[in-house]
Amino acid sequence: MQGSIDLDAYLRRVDWHGRVAADLASLRGLAVAHVATIPFENLTPLLGLPVELETPALERKLVHEGRGGYCFEQNLLFAAVLRTIGFEVSGLIARVLWQHPEDAVTAQTHMLLRVELGGESWLADVGFGNQVLTGALRLQADVEQPTGHEPFRLVERDGEWRMQSCVSGQWFTLYRFDLRRCEMVDYMVANHYVSTHAASRFPHNLIAARTTADRRLSLLNREFTVRRLGQEPERHRLDGVAEIRHVLEHEFLLRLPAHADLDRRLDSLPG
Repeated sequence: MQGSIDLDAYLRRVDWHGRVAADLASLRGLAVAHVATIPFENLTPLLGLPVELETPALERKLVHEGRGGYCFEQNLLFAAVLRTIGFEVSGLIARVLWQHPEDAVTAQTHMLLRVELGGESWLADVGFGNQVLTGALRLQADVEQPTGHEPFRLVERDGEWRMQSCVSGQWFTLYRFDLRRCEMVDYMVANHYVSTHAASRFPHNLIAARTTADRRLSLLNREFTVRRLGQEPERHRLDGVAEIRHVLEHEFLLRLPAHADLDRRLDSLPG
C-alpha cells in the first residue's frame, strides 16, 4: 500500500492530544477517534466525480478539506497513519453481508486492515459506515470481544472469516473475508465499481455515518437515524435541501464541497 502522511495534521483532524506509539492503546484509541471525527460519506460518487485513492488525495480530502469518504478512502488513510507511526499494516478485502442473507454471494467491495503487533494479529476497520468497529479485534475465532459499542466476534471456517456484531442480542455478519493480502490494484478495481456502477448504492443514494462515544448516526437519503445502546432508534425525515445540509454539517461534521450540482442532487434524493 501507499506511503506516509502528515501525522500532526491527521492528529489535529481527529482531535487527538495524547502520545502515539505502535502499541494497542494507540491502535484502539485512534480508531475510535477517527470514526468520531471523519465521517463515512459518499458525496463524491453522488456528484459523479472520481474517487481518488492516492495518499496525497486522501490526505487533502479527509484531513485538510474537512471531508469524509467510504471504506477504501477511510482505511487507506488509516493505514498510512498507522504505518507512519510504526505499525506493520496490510490490507484485506471482504464481501459485504450486512443486510444480506448469510449465504449471499456478493462482490469483494470492502476494505479492512490487518495489523501485526507484539507477535499477534489484529483487525482494524474505520470504514464500515453505521456499524463500524470502534477499536480493534484480535484475530482470534469464536471469542466475543468488547468494543466501545456492541460486542464483536470473528467466526472462522475452512480459512474463511466472518466479522460479526451483536445487535439487540442477535449476531449479524458484517462481511466475510480471507487473510490473503490484497494489492492496491484490486482496491482500484473495486473502487471503480462501487463509485460508478449502476448496481452500486453509492452513485445514486446519499449515505453518511458517524459514531461517537454514545451514539451511532446514519443518513440514508432523507432518513436521519440516531442509535443509542439499549434504546430504540430515533428516526427523522429531512424535508428540504437546507435540512439535509444542516444535518451533514452539524451532525456529521462535514465541510460540504462547493460544487454547483450539490443542491440539485440533494433535492432529487428519493424518500
